[in-house]
Amino acid sequence: MLSGSNDQQKLNDLGSKTHKEQSIWFLNAFWKTIGEQNAEKVWDYTHRYEALDPKGKEGNSVDEFNAHRFLEQNNETLTVVAMREHMRKVGVEAVKWVPISHFYIYRYGVNWHELVNAAQGDNQEEVAKAQRMLAEAQAACEAAQAAESSAKRAEADAKAAQAELEAALAELKAQEDAYNNKTADLKRKSEEGSLVQRNKAKNELAQHLGEDPLPLRRAKINQEAAVRKAERTSKAAEEARVRAEAALSAALQSVDEAQAFLDEVKSRPGSAAGALWWIDRELHEARAYLPTSRGGYRKPK
Repeated sequence: MLSGSNDQQKLNDLGSKTHKEQSIWFLNAFWKTIGEQNAEKVWDYTHRYEALDPKGKEGNSVDEFNAHRFLEQNNETLTVVAMREHMRKVGVEAVKWVPISHFYIYRYGVNWHELVNAAQGDNQEEVAKAQRMLAEAQAACEAAQAAESSAKRAEADAKAAQAELEAALAELKAQEDAYNNKTADLKRKSEEGSLVQRNKAKNELAQHLGEDPLPLRRAKINQEAAVRKAERTSKAAEEARVRAEAALSAALQSVDEAQAFLDEVKSRPGSAAGALWWIDRELHEARAYLPTSRGGYRKPK
């Protein structure tokens, strides 16, 4: 029920509600005659209004400039001035900011007295429960998407670390090959040529064998560090993937439970058809967070 001792006060109260709440009220009020066949349009109108309102989803009306922009965006031939004139003729007091409910009154030509006094359903407790379950499903889907993004980042880190390890191994092999080739060359020289040449080669070989050259030492250090990083990032990626799968399972269960309860409520008698349609529509939006292989879908860009 709207607050107010007369219909104008009730309309003011309706206009103080969020854009979404006003839209659902309108759909409930005229579901059979207007709402059902125009629900998707009302959904779109609501999100366009929210986009124009600096307060977004928490707002309840827009100024005249943004109301004009809204009408242009939706290819409406009417003007804000014409809409205000219509509202004046049907007995609605002028307002500085335009609630979306005023647009519906003019756009669909409904009786605003019927609108503000329309029943909103005798199944409000069930609708409220469905709304709570929807909120839980939305949160679970968002958490699943966040966990999936985290897992993908961890897997990308692990892949990069593996590439670093492979590069380090290749560099180590190259340095070891160079070291071994030099060892073989000095051994050969220590056994060939003049005495002076052999002694020189023996001294160089002894120095060579006595300590790893700097490039080889560096390659060994880098390879050991790369191994540790690869192991660490691989483990982190595995753990992140487990968390992502768990979050996805929880989201799927939450969505399925919300859908099952919503379908049950919709099958029962009640007059909050607009509210139930809206919950169903938002549940559909929540599925966009899920992978297509698990019942989700991708929104067109």
